[in-house]
Amino acid sequence: MITPPYLQKGDTVAITCPAKSLPVPIDDAVKLLESWGLKVVLGETVYASWHQFAGTDELRTADFQKFLDDDSVKAIFAARGGYGTIRIIDGIDFSRFEDNPKWIIGFSDITILHSHINAVLNTQSIHGQMPLTIPDGTKVSLETLRKALFNEPFDYSYTSAVENKSGSGSGMLIGGNLTLLLMMSGSVSEQDYKDKILFLEDVGEYFYSIDRMILSFKRAGILAELKGLIIGGFTDLKDNDIPFGHTAEEIIVSHVKEYDYPVCFNFPAGHIEDNRALIFGREVTLTVDGPSVSLTYSNQL
Repeated sequence: MITPPYLQKGDTVAITCPAKSLPVPIDDAVKLLESWGLKVVLGETVYASWHQFAGTDELRTADFQKFLDDDSVKAIFAARGGYGTIRIIDGIDFSRFEDNPKWIIGFSDITILHSHINAVLNTQSIHGQMPLTIPDGTKVSLETLRKALFNEPFDYSYTSAVENKSGSGSGMLIGGNLTLLLMMSGSVSEQDYKDKILFLEDVGEYFYSIDRMILSFKRAGILAELKGLIIGGFTDLKDNDIPFGHTAEEIIVSHVKEYDYPVCFNFPAGHIEDNRALIFGREVTLTVDGPSVSLTYSNQL
């Protein structure tokens, strides 16, 4: 797996919107990145709007392409998620990126880019806070993003409030938003899940929909071949008038209890303020001992 060059003070980073339009300015995010010693350039899409999107599909594609092809830009931040990246992914030319890889940062709808970059380009990327979410992000989450970008080591240890499935497993860390990962099924952007540590999060879904999506992964054989499963935030979930009767955690446990690998809940990542950075495409070891969870990067550079 290819590791893009880490950032150094004085580097230029870009912010673009491949999906939904921004509802508010992102001045706080720009100030934070500048405080890290970075130069920040903003794409046209930061100011654009077309229906719910940050400009037309053509504009969003061109904006992302411009920064992808500009060798002076060392990292690209997706300003926000929402919906729309899947509409432009097939129009992006990654040939320059293959010669000069750079960090792509974001979460939620940006799972489309994470999955594609992993599956097609064999390159690492960062699941973490975006400019829109930075003002509400915890200091710890923002610091993990900085460390990931500047090649400073970091690991995770925490205590889960939900019962885990104990064990230890090692493999490449992949994943993102459950709904978006399922949308990649059968496409060129679908990742190889075999022997991986899979991270999942989601927001605003119905409980029955979580059940349906996890079962879809199970029926496809994906869950059976993992080395570990990390469950982050499943937030703002909805129920029907007749309750589904199970929490998201209970749903997931019921479908993976037969497998011999560790499963942890309450991992601090996803649509939450404490959305800590994860380096997708990096080898990790997940150790779960009752409520205690640790995630260690095996080959920090």
